[in-house]
Amino acid sequence: MKNIPLPNALFTLNRERLVRLLRPRSLAVFNANDIMPTNADGSLGHWQNADLFYLTGVRQEETRLLLAPDAFDPNHREILFVRQPSEHLAIWEGHKLTKEQATAISGIKNVKWLSEFPSLFRQITCEMDHVYLNSNEHQRADVTVETRDARFIRECRKQFPLHQYQRLAPLMHELRAVKSEHEIAAIQAACDLTARGFERACNFVRPGVNEAEVEAEFAHEFIRHKGAFAYAPIIAGGANNNILHYSQNDQPCKKGELLLIDVAAALGNYTSDLTRTIPVSGRFTRRQRQVYNAVVRVYRQMFRAMVPGKTLKDLRLECDAILTEECIGLGLLKRSQLKNQTPEEPALKPYFMHGVAHPLGLDVHDASYNFQKIAPGWVLTCEPALYLKAENFGVRLENTVMVTEDGPRDLMANIPIEADDIEALMRRR
Repeated sequence: MKNIPLPNALFTLNRERLVRLLRPRSLAVFNANDIMPTNADGSLGHWQNADLFYLTGVRQEETRLLLAPDAFDPNHREILFVRQPSEHLAIWEGHKLTKEQATAISGIKNVKWLSEFPSLFRQITCEMDHVYLNSNEHQRADVTVETRDARFIRECRKQFPLHQYQRLAPLMHELRAVKSEHEIAAIQAACDLTARGFERACNFVRPGVNEAEVEAEFAHEFIRHKGAFAYAPIIAGGANNNILHYSQNDQPCKKGELLLIDVAAALGNYTSDLTRTIPVSGRFTRRQRQVYNAVVRVYRQMFRAMVPGKTLKDLRLECDAILTEECIGLGLLKRSQLKNQTPEEPALKPYFMHGVAHPLGLDVHDASYNFQKIAPGWVLTCEPALYLKAENFGVRLENTVMVTEDGPRDLMANIPIEADDIEALMRRR
């Protein structure tokens, strides 16, 4: 991820909000993510731990943040630890942050080299009763690789077995759910870059081009503006419309088929999320337009339904009810089939089997728990769909939406979604 500067006032405010949630005589530690290996001596690029970035704005590997608001020494209440620059690192890896630069980014005055962490951590921990440690508690995560956080938890419990340990994840999920003005601006910038990529792709798509070439159009637009893909792009033509997380992206786009494009930009560590389903030939067939317009109608209703006080499950149940009626109108379901459905196996399931919304921010599936109620400042996706496997196509539509006290705000309102507008955009090819 390329650097897009954000004001350090954002990170200072985030730390202040977290500190207010800590118990008396507590310390909290946040770790950077590891750089993951590939094969031989290869490695992947570094993707910063979202919680650490949220509190510091620092993207550098092997960074640590220690917060101890009740520490006896005022200088120990907020410490940022970074790798010490050296000539060797400068030659092989490039620039590393100086203490002054780390302060400028994070707003943290006391910056130490990482080598000083063990002794300071022990000194401060011995003053405290509670130790807050972090882990990935995303409810859909499948954590198979031991993380830096996991290693640190094991080390802490070994050194300080009599302390009371607390979880940081619930606190961070609560804080990160509600976005500040600076965060909304960052997400909006990512949405605007997504819009430029989508327009470029629509001007390129035609029968005979390859899904990989469409992906490249997005990559060109995102990277030239210092952005990146917010997630693995999905460019799915024809029957592949029905594969939820299709990633092959190497098939030719064929005349008369639909192309499902689930692609969005990340910019300055903040993400966006977009899905459109467009006609490869530039015009929808009669049946494609019927299904497409049905999904648009559901999108409009679900957009208006995104108000404070609901849970994501509430939204899903509302969406299921609306989509079920659309399926009856499209001849996909008969009303008699509804009598035998159960909550676990609704009649709609063959045509729609995923959620209609998820939180979005530093992660494209941002930190949250299912029981959390939507509040003003949340940013969500709205993504209804219908998958017609027997007809070899599907339609999914998705925008990034901000929840406010005065109603939802579409952060992608400038991206065409109506069938006529999609066709008009593609006529400009």
